[in-house]
Amino acid sequence: MKLAIMQPYFFPYLGYFQLINCVDKFVIYDNIEFSKSGWMRRNRILNCDRDRYIVVSLKKASDFSHVCDLEIAENYNFKKMLRIIKGAYERAPYFNATYQLLKDIIPPQNYQLFDYLLCITKSLCAFLEIQTRFIISSSICINHSLKAQEKVMALCTALNADEYINPIGGTHLYDKSVFAASGIKLSFHQISDITYSQFKDPFVPNLSIIDVMMFNSKAKIQELLNMYTLS
Repeated sequence: MKLAIMQPYFFPYLGYFQLINCVDKFVIYDNIEFSKSGWMRRNRILNCDRDRYIVVSLKKASDFSHVCDLEIAENYNFKKMLRIIKGAYERAPYFNATYQLLKDIIPPQNYQLFDYLLCITKSLCAFLEIQTRFIISSSICINHSLKAQEKVMALCTALNADEYINPIGGTHLYDKSVFAASGIKLSFHQISDITYSQFKDPFVPNLSIIDVMMFNSKAKIQELLNMYTLS
């Protein structure tokens, strides 16, 4: 059984969905410390041929809060965000289908940030016909005070994984020999050098999955989901 483990992101880039698609089970952290500089509350779209951030407004909380403890601010202006996206992409070839989905999933059903991010990610996977099973990290019976490699190993063992796949950026964090000693293959995922037609050149890479969906058909995106290497 192939396993990946990630924190939740707000409309993450294509490589995140490649990782979900290439495993059998995907553990998503709810009991992980929130990073203000990360991608849990923001991402980038194409606007006037350059990147622009879209951001979820949050209630103030401790600097050490877990993502499951954070709440969306009551003044979160998702209607403005939708207007920004519409203005940026209404001339894109797959705007209509993509925007209809965004109108359904950007308005929050409740104000818990983790629930919001999980709902968006699952909805996007359903649209792209990704069948991977999601598991919330806190539901797994391990010692959750473990850190880094030890925690990942514990999650793999608890779920009977025989292969763990991590983004390529984690090569310095995890030791293949340690995983192998427990009967687990450690692989690293790296997205290929992918480009597609946007409005103009030069291509702006690594934007939110929103950008990919605006310029590519579902069939094409399903091809792009398989454009990666494992090492």
